[in-house]
Amino acid sequence: MPELRYIQVLLPLRLKWEPLYSCSLPEGEEIPVGTRVRVEFAGKEYVGAVTAEAAREAALSIGENRIKPIIGYADGLERITTEELALWRQVADYYLCTAGEVFKAAYPQGKVEEEETKARINERLKQRLARKEEQIARARKEETRLRYIEERDRILEEMSLRQAQGPVNEPVEGPELSDAQNDAYSKIKNVFKSWKPALLRGVTGSGKTEIYLKLARETLDNGRNVLFLVPEIALSRQLEDRIREFFPEELQVVHSAESASRRAEASSFIRRKPYLVLGTRSSVFLPHRDLGLVIVDEEHDQSYKQDNPAPRYNGREAAIMLGKIFGADIVLGSATPSLESLYNCSVRRFGLVDLNRRYFDAEDSDVEIIDTIAERRKNGMVGSFSRKLIDRVNGTLRDGGQVAILRERRSYSTMLQCQECGEIIKCPSCNAALSLHKKDDGTERLVCHYCGRVFEYKGTCSKCGGALRPLGAGTQRIEEEVNTLFPGARVARLDSDSARNRKLETGIIKDFAERKIDILVGTRMVAKGFDFSGLSLVAVLQADSLLGQQDYRADEQALQLLEQFRGRCGRRTEKGLFVIQTSQPDHPVYRSLLGDSGVEETVTTLLAERKLFGYPPYSRVINAVVKDYNLSRIGLMTRDLAAALKDSGMKGCRIKGPYSPAVDRVAREYIRVIRILLPKDRSLSVNKKCLSDTVDWFEKERKYVGHVSLDVDPV
Repeated sequence: MPELRYIQVLLPLRLKWEPLYSCSLPEGEEIPVGTRVRVEFAGKEYVGAVTAEAAREAALSIGENRIKPIIGYADGLERITTEELALWRQVADYYLCTAGEVFKAAYPQGKVEEEETKARINERLKQRLARKEEQIARARKEETRLRYIEERDRILEEMSLRQAQGPVNEPVEGPELSDAQNDAYSKIKNVFKSWKPALLRGVTGSGKTEIYLKLARETLDNGRNVLFLVPEIALSRQLEDRIREFFPEELQVVHSAESASRRAEASSFIRRKPYLVLGTRSSVFLPHRDLGLVIVDEEHDQSYKQDNPAPRYNGREAAIMLGKIFGADIVLGSATPSLESLYNCSVRRFGLVDLNRRYFDAEDSDVEIIDTIAERRKNGMVGSFSRKLIDRVNGTLRDGGQVAILRERRSYSTMLQCQECGEIIKCPSCNAALSLHKKDDGTERLVCHYCGRVFEYKGTCSKCGGALRPLGAGTQRIEEEVNTLFPGARVARLDSDSARNRKLETGIIKDFAERKIDILVGTRMVAKGFDFSGLSLVAVLQADSLLGQQDYRADEQALQLLEQFRGRCGRRTEKGLFVIQTSQPDHPVYRSLLGDSGVEETVTTLLAERKLFGYPPYSRVINAVVKDYNLSRIGLMTRDLAAALKDSGMKGCRIKGPYSPAVDRVAREYIRVIRILLPKDRSLSVNKKCLSDTVDWFEKERKYVGHVSLDVDPV
């Protein structure tokens, strides 16, 4: 009779414990960690992963009547690797969630269903093949036997096509590096010898990508694999063509815009073949194998952070965890590194490598700051554009150059106000202004950028019937103004609205790179690491919106975005021009862009301010975010939770709030935030556990489960 075993099973649920189940195995047979099994929990069936075999004595102490047998094995589903389990536990520990929540993020229901479908198809093909082999063996006539052989070969061909194909071509050599790039490459290799991540601080246009590709080529030649992270899907699409030149067989592109079947194929490929994965943050949760190099490009970018749902992780930090699990080399790259990474270099956790020369030895772009208040006083504004900027654009177009215009708000108009009663039109489900959008056919609609609801636009106030006046120009309106001001120019727009259509987005990027578009209008997407050889003028409209955020990181993020955007132009031998339109021309962020050492001085100042006020990187910030449909209840609960946190015994921590965020109601739920600042000392891990335990206790004690979430390192 098979021996009864007891196993711990990780479920894709928010559980801080792993339930015990029983299964029968023949004597001497083991059930490996990572085996996928089907189990019942709370009346539902789940596919879980075996994490350990429990001792019989421990199981019996719980009581056999409380331990259910597994429903069965998840036949055909790949085993979860020990490295995956290790990463999930580290992410859960750091971001104060459960390993089950990370499991759910790595293997969402759609991915599991795709795996199951593939397993069923493969099983049917095996059965068809077995029957065909039997028919061949029993065939009496030669022509019948030959027909069966042909049918068998077609089945084998179909099975082969369903398997990930490995490299068939000779490896392509990596790119040639300049002297400056070779020097940076050698310094990175020296940092790797100390088992530290390397931070490559390279000015825009310095050729960081070529260094990444040479490191990747070397890693693959040594029999190990590569993960290349980028913050945005749009950026991965431009990089894809460049990388495929050197890695035509190994490249796998993985991000949320790919179909579920395509992502499943990529997972199958990397389990068996040499690979270079180019992907966004979720790519860290692929079933990586023999990982030898982790690249995090634009490491400062806030798009690496996931806000909802749990795990609320940062892809950069998760990638570093993953690299250390595999003992892989880690390189982070940026022209404007995060203050956290620069701090890690100063305390020697990272090794800093500078690359200060552009690939084509082009000079930094000139910076011109235009005071829009002064221009408006002397009738120097035409809509959103100053006459000075109009002259600069016309001059650039006459010289055959291209222009990129950044406006950090999509839509036609960012808000609407009644001209009679002054009412700002807001979403009925959110405390946020509705934006006016125009469709291609000219029809207008109101859209909430928080809950996504769409409303009919009637042009009149629902309160008094007065006419509505658009306030604030979004990218759609800027595009309209550009077409009016520069009638002979070829104009396109790139924002999250146009990026929803992959074909359109890819076409816009390609056409701009090939100089088929003269002026590109867009949100911060246009400031990311694109390489456009003809771009000689970039301009920011209403730049003050970058600074008007209620966040201690606002100045840092504004400086990073502006420096990134500045680096998009003048990337060959020509010197570019960067124009900033602002009503605060003397703001330190703008002034720092004017001098040779201004940015460095600003970074030093920002770090000093962070240290003075005890903000990261000198502390750890965790937000306790409370959501509730009941306004009076959320007020009471957040006050009580703040009091409980103050009495929890956390050492040296500071608790601020509760307070309301700028948008304090989304999808009918009210939002309140309690900010906890923990000192980065030996008490950090104890304090984090105390914080998590206090929130768990509060939710159970006050019957408030599901209303509180912890966001570690919020952006």
